[in-house]
Amino acid sequence: MPKGYWVSAYRTIADPEKLAAYNKLAGPAVEAGGGRVLVRGGRVVAHDAGIAERTVLIEFDSFEQAVAAHESAAYQEALVALSDGVERDFRIVEGID
Repeated sequence: MPKGYWVSAYRTIADPEKLAAYNKLAGPAVEAGGGRVLVRGGRVVAHDAGIAERTVLIEFDSFEQAVAAHESAAYQEALVALSDGVERDFRIVEGID
């Protein structure tokens, strides 16, 4: 079964305090949903239209599990804490196997 991934590329971080509040809630929500953080921040080299800003990659055992974790009450609470603190490109993608 193909794995599922959350891919977040942060365009701007307007409010680091909101991001910190989000991180406190999102970490446990992701873990409870079966997610494993593969990339969080670190060095970035951007090409084409990419922006060399914070990038996060989280792996789940399936695409469905990744979607369910995003829809969970715990993660939705984390999104409320984040609100307008960042601008990011967030997507859930299915792996090839």
